[in-house]
Amino acid sequence: MSENDDGVDARTPHPPTAIRPPARRTVLAAGAGAGAAALLGAPGLLPPASAAQAAPAPATPADLAPYASYWFPDSLPPGAPGPGIVWRSLKQWTPESDPDLAHNTATVPLAQRFTPVPANREARAGQARIASLVSFGPTAGNPAQGSATADYYALTHWAYIDELVFWGGSAGEGIVLAPNAPVVDAAHRHGVRVLGNVFLPPVAYGGDLQWTRDLVQRDPDGRFPIADQLVRVARTYGFDGWFVNAETDGGDSALATRMREFLRALRAAGAPHGLRITWYDAMNCTGRVGWQGALNALNQEFFEDRAGRVADSVFVDFRWTPDTLASSGALADRLGRSRHELWAAVDTESHGWDSAVRWDAIVPRDREHVVSYGFYRPEWTRNHLTDRSPGAFHRADDRFWTGESLDPARPAPESRWRAPATAVADRSTVAGLPFACSFNTGHGLRWYEEGEVVSDTPWNHLGLQDRLPGRRWAVDTAGRRPQVGLDFADAWRGGSSLLVEGALTAPAVIGLHCTRLPLTRRTVVELVHATASGPVAVEVGVATREPEAPGEPVPYTWIQTTRTGSGRGWGGARAPLASLAGRTAYALAVRITARGGEPVAWRLGALSVRDETRTRRPAPPLALGVTASVRRDDVAWLRLSWRRASGPVRHYEVSRVLPGGARRFLGGTCAAALHLPAVPRAGREREAVFEVRAVDELYAVSAPARVRLAW
Repeated sequence: MSENDDGVDARTPHPPTAIRPPARRTVLAAGAGAGAAALLGAPGLLPPASAAQAAPAPATPADLAPYASYWFPDSLPPGAPGPGIVWRSLKQWTPESDPDLAHNTATVPLAQRFTPVPANREARAGQARIASLVSFGPTAGNPAQGSATADYYALTHWAYIDELVFWGGSAGEGIVLAPNAPVVDAAHRHGVRVLGNVFLPPVAYGGDLQWTRDLVQRDPDGRFPIADQLVRVARTYGFDGWFVNAETDGGDSALATRMREFLRALRAAGAPHGLRITWYDAMNCTGRVGWQGALNALNQEFFEDRAGRVADSVFVDFRWTPDTLASSGALADRLGRSRHELWAAVDTESHGWDSAVRWDAIVPRDREHVVSYGFYRPEWTRNHLTDRSPGAFHRADDRFWTGESLDPARPAPESRWRAPATAVADRSTVAGLPFACSFNTGHGLRWYEEGEVVSDTPWNHLGLQDRLPGRRWAVDTAGRRPQVGLDFADAWRGGSSLLVEGALTAPAVIGLHCTRLPLTRRTVVELVHATASGPVAVEVGVATREPEAPGEPVPYTWIQTTRTGSGRGWGGARAPLASLAGRTAYALAVRITARGGEPVAWRLGALSVRDETRTRRPAPPLALGVTASVRRDDVAWLRLSWRRASGPVRHYEVSRVLPGGARRFLGGTCAAALHLPAVPRAGREREAVFEVRAVDELYAVSAPARVRLAW
């Protein structure tokens, strides 16, 4: 495996000459620490020890920026951390002393998934699954709540992923990483579990066997204190378990036995809370690091021993061969475990879809899948690009997950790359009303509300991402296939919309969401769409049964739409579903038909399905306050916090009210706190006015809570 921040591959024979950690923030000063106590709703709590000194340094803007958490298990490295790095001991961590807790806590519960009949004839349900090891940012300095750039790995193909590992860690920064909340919230909305990462690095890259001993230490009562802390962190932050990667060599069989006992204790403590453990194939039963590329007698005790389950799954090292995977699956069978609990490593960090992978060893087409597989660093789809605009990224990411045809129902001829959509059945979580989607990917060049630009600042925040169509893009037409994709030049809400463009020589069906929605006489589908060129007729498709077999056409019932209100270039359309009452909607689609001979450019900005009953706007958040701030030269950095609104809330949106009454979007979050960086004074205003609104599943917005910051 590789060190996240240095690009060093632990499988290469030559170590780097030096570890080069990126710039990090400094330790929180007293001003920010006091704000943290207020954020936690616990007046009087002391900030970290350094901030409790008699003459603390004044807070700086950097002190207020929250980042994803990282630690060493107990003892810290010798010397001093590099610029911006904070060395912390996990053993000493408590929620009460965590200054960034309110910003790092995920709030979206793990959604239940179902598996529709696959769009691809070769895709299998109930066999191979996919894990994905992703570095979303550096170990230290990884923003807790998004940032002001659209250049971000805004993963949207959750439908094919079972487990995501928040990859990272380095000997110079920290080796235990907790996922940031936006990643967890987006994954949970799609039913995907997220694991934190415990990375014990190779000695050649600064690893110290003492950190392994720290991890598996026992207290006088025989308990494993770090195991208890790992469970406490996962439960407090709201993620789903840990990926444990012990690559520091030099141990012995006694240390291996202690590691196995530690894993058993970690799993026992976490299992009642639904937490999972994935073990990486590195340390073996001798205590030495010896990557097997297999599940075998040297490492099976970290998966299953005589007493039963130790880890929930094993990530099999890159050294696998067709024979070792076949024997690994057979051993899992003999142990009474699923062979699909083994992830065969697929390295895409350097070459992406040009990677040489022996796919038939994992997911053969002519027999049952041998094991599951795990992508290592699929964010190559962003990192390799020269043009890293959001549109270019999503075109590349669609190709990675769907294949060259960009249509899972009509795959390209066999090629070197076997895209997930051609092997693994997709899943969905759209199983209840109300449901809405504004085709927001979690990043963008601007922020739109009802078709109007309310911020022209690029942004990213995965927690604001919609449940997007899982199949990108299933298009059915007797004529020329139009181009279909997510576009960032205009939107109804958020940062993006669905764009269909091309010469429509025949009606085109665009498959959208796979669903399990109960329909009543009052159920209605509503669209918001815009036509930039070429007038079109729009119909809504609802499938009340599934296809007979994978790859078969979805049997839609087509319903005419009636126009409703409109906004700047956008129009509404409505389709009552009373004729389908008592049935279940298994899929949604739109069918567009060109009314003239000119090429079409048509956008879908929003889709909603709801029962047509009167609904109230969500309640506003309560007790909004500025919990910490720094002001310099008419620029303010601040933290806001509030109490959650009563009733169901999807997320919160924070705006600035400018002199004259105009409103500017500053950010959103699923949490009840938000950091606002570098807010400039507007003219000679005496105070800055901020508003926070609650947003529900249909994107109805509450009345604002308001707070003021005097200049």
